[in-house]
Amino acid sequence: MIARELCRRASPKTFRENDIEDNRDYARLLKEVMDYVNTGGINAIFTPGRMNAAYFEHSYLAEQTNSKLVSHQDVIVKDDYLYFKNYDGTLEKIGSLYRRISDDYLDPLTFKEESLIGIPQIMDIYRKGHVALINAPGNGVADDKGIYYFVPKMIEYYLHETPILKNAPTYLPYYDSDRKYVLEHFDQLVIKDVAEAGGYGVFFGNSLSKEEKDEFIEKMIREPRRFIAQEVIDFKDLEIIDQNQKVYRKADLRVFVLSGKETKVWKSGLTRFSRNPDSFIVNSSQGGGFKDTWVLSR
Repeated sequence: MIARELCRRASPKTFRENDIEDNRDYARLLKEVMDYVNTGGINAIFTPGRMNAAYFEHSYLAEQTNSKLVSHQDVIVKDDYLYFKNYDGTLEKIGSLYRRISDDYLDPLTFKEESLIGIPQIMDIYRKGHVALINAPGNGVADDKGIYYFVPKMIEYYLHETPILKNAPTYLPYYDSDRKYVLEHFDQLVIKDVAEAGGYGVFFGNSLSKEEKDEFIEKMIREPRRFIAQEVIDFKDLEIIDQNQKVYRKADLRVFVLSGKETKVWKSGLTRFSRNPDSFIVNSSQGGGFKDTWVLSR
């Protein structure tokens, strides 16, 4: 959203003379979802706090959706409902909470008891239908890299359709045949820890020393469900500006899908690029940048 605003300022003529879909409606789409699932009360965005790498995004979305930006200190569960604590001591009921915090830290009475950033008892009132949580706890299973392996089979089984897009060739060492292939082609593969995110736990087989390789193989055999291996996909190279020069860097695209009364795909996305000329890791947590994403009307 911000990249589009910057591009419009830099070259408004580009958008006047080309049929580029307007992507400035994401906040409206998100608010529609929050309003649709709201159980009665205000909308709020739940952030881990200012030290989180995406805090600016949390605050920006709260502003754009006219929602309260809250942390664990700003809310309380009382009489089976979730409330926002105003500065004057009054309470406002929260009907939908867009959480930007992982399941593990959401409720210390249900998940990790050592969590200091969660909301005690929120899972109890969520189960009673007294607050809507976006995204629902547990839906992160769909983001599990191990699940990616099964997506083509899931499409065929549940939708009775043949996948239009193919997966990147993926191997799950849990299966004997896949483990055999990974061991035989280790140096040609990229290995990913399914428990990690944000670009962490990703490494290329040919980048490991013999000792590191032997250590990993031992771990993979011991915990075969913990890892996947993939053929190295040559990401698209896009032009970026680095030190006032145009250079090419690896980039990928993340799409955004919002499910409320209807399921809608935002007519844009997040195009991320690596600042490191030798890296395929584009995640912002790893220093990656982002570009405006254009969807043409024709």
